[in-house]
Amino acid sequence: MPAKPLLSSLKKTELRAWQRMLSGRRLDLLDPSPLDIEIEDIAQGLSRVARWNGQTVGEHAYSVAQHSLLVEDIFGRIVPEATTEQRLIALLHDSPEYVIGDMISPFKAVVGGDYKSVELRLQHAIHLRFALAPDIHQSLRAQIKRADAIAAYYEATRLAGFAEKEAVQFFGRPRGIDPQFIDLTALTTQTVQNAFLERFVDLDRQRARKAR
Repeated sequence: MPAKPLLSSLKKTELRAWQRMLSGRRLDLLDPSPLDIEIEDIAQGLSRVARWNGQTVGEHAYSVAQHSLLVEDIFGRIVPEATTEQRLIALLHDSPEYVIGDMISPFKAVVGGDYKSVELRLQHAIHLRFALAPDIHQSLRAQIKRADAIAAYYEATRLAGFAEKEAVQFFGRPRGIDPQFIDLTALTTQTVQNAFLERFVDLDRQRARKAR
């Protein structure tokens, strides 16, 4: 008989499905509450999660937090009319990874649908916590995905050892972006944690001012 999916074969009472954060919050992965989500925890976690499973050049790991800052920057350049809320969504596009880590695509293919369902629940809770649209419109999702692919292309070729032809095959050829502004020098965990948190606070304040 085929093995049952991981989450469906285990009852919630049979496992500890929550993670304790440094803020003291306990976030339940099976039923995440927006009340247990703090931006400081997200910044802490993402700054310590390595992109490309750590297989990158440089003195420090290239973190998901730094990748998120790059994607938000690229998104703002390719969509100059983007709202502050949309830029916040771009900044937080990989935010569930502060809990579940950055699973590389080959591993996601092995794990299957359970991983995606956990990721989506976390993303939904994070958006509710920060008063963002719980469901991302398809056009916005496509724009953020384009920015993500552009970032991935340059990360792949400059940091992860991909040949240009191979990177184009997986991520497409980046267009409409001046690569000169893209700095992929991996930052220390504390530096990028602070930068991520500061960018979130800045965007959130901009949104609050515009809402008055």
